[in-house]
Amino acid sequence: MTMSIAIRKQLGQFTLDIALETGPGVTALFGRSGSGKTSLVNLIAGLARPDQGSIVLDGRTLVDTGRAVFVPPGKRRIGYVFQEGRLFPHLSVRSNLLYGRWLTPRARRWGGLDEVVELLGIGGLLGRMPRDLSGGEKQRVAIGRALLASPDCLLMDEPLAALDRERKAEILPYIERLRDAKRLPIVYVSHAIEEVARLADTVVLIDKGRVAAIGPVGEVFAHQEAVVDWEAGAVLDAIVVAQDPAGGVTRLGHPAGPIVVPHTEAPIGKRLRIRIRARDVTLAVGEPGRLSVRNRLAARIVEVGEGGPQDIGIRLDVGGEPMLARVTRDAVQDLGLVAGLEVTALVKAVALDGT
Repeated sequence: MTMSIAIRKQLGQFTLDIALETGPGVTALFGRSGSGKTSLVNLIAGLARPDQGSIVLDGRTLVDTGRAVFVPPGKRRIGYVFQEGRLFPHLSVRSNLLYGRWLTPRARRWGGLDEVVELLGIGGLLGRMPRDLSGGEKQRVAIGRALLASPDCLLMDEPLAALDRERKAEILPYIERLRDAKRLPIVYVSHAIEEVARLADTVVLIDKGRVAAIGPVGEVFAHQEAVVDWEAGAVLDAIVVAQDPAGGVTRLGHPAGPIVVPHTEAPIGKRLRIRIRARDVTLAVGEPGRLSVRNRLAARIVEVGEGGPQDIGIRLDVGGEPMLARVTRDAVQDLGLVAGLEVTALVKAVALDGT
């Protein structure tokens, strides 16, 4: 299932001018506050009208200004999860979950209450009222309510922004389960790079109302010019191969070499995404010898950038995935770093973000 968007909307002095296509899985709209992410989501949902353009979901035209087509929000078959749960305070969790279900024609329904409750781990909440739920519980119920309306697409606008770190850690695995189990197209809005690195299949970087970059999460975050407000680096896919709680580490397998990260409770065989900041990568030519640095990944230099007055961005291929390192001009000259050179990328385990 795909969604094609080509719209233009004037918002005071701000112009939103977006053209993109999304597919199954999570498409993250990423960018600084005020870049136009929420405005775009509201146009998709039908909460606002574009001045010009079209939105087509799986061949079904939702908006086409040229043909005066505008499908009302309630008929778009799109679920929307807001920053706050926005549950009906006078209804129980069960009644909140079933609200959208009641408004959906029986022939169009997919998935049942039991399936969604199991997916989101909210079986013990069904009899409670919203006032008795934590922030993370409210968001899980809100997601469940949106799913039970049997949407063709799910919009999630900063769903974790109002939660503290502990509540975010609680709900992220459920969003992952939703992504992996349903393959429902999800448009996920966030300016938190950790969330996007963990969840997204595709990243759309929006800057000043326009698409600045689009592509797989690893490729977008490996381009310094695309993520000027954040630290560029790499997002590597690896698999948990061993746990060493006594040593405080988890061991991962990757085509470029084994990776050690701070201990996580992930089970053996689970696929993790590892975010590596460009500034945390050291390059070695030849055998680096005995070092305290645990992670030594075989890499090939793809490009030596122009860089700034002090440092230079080095683009690497690491087991078929892109990585960026930042080194001084002096190091580039001293080590003879050029495109095509085989090097070792060294990364401290304590510097890694395992997601």
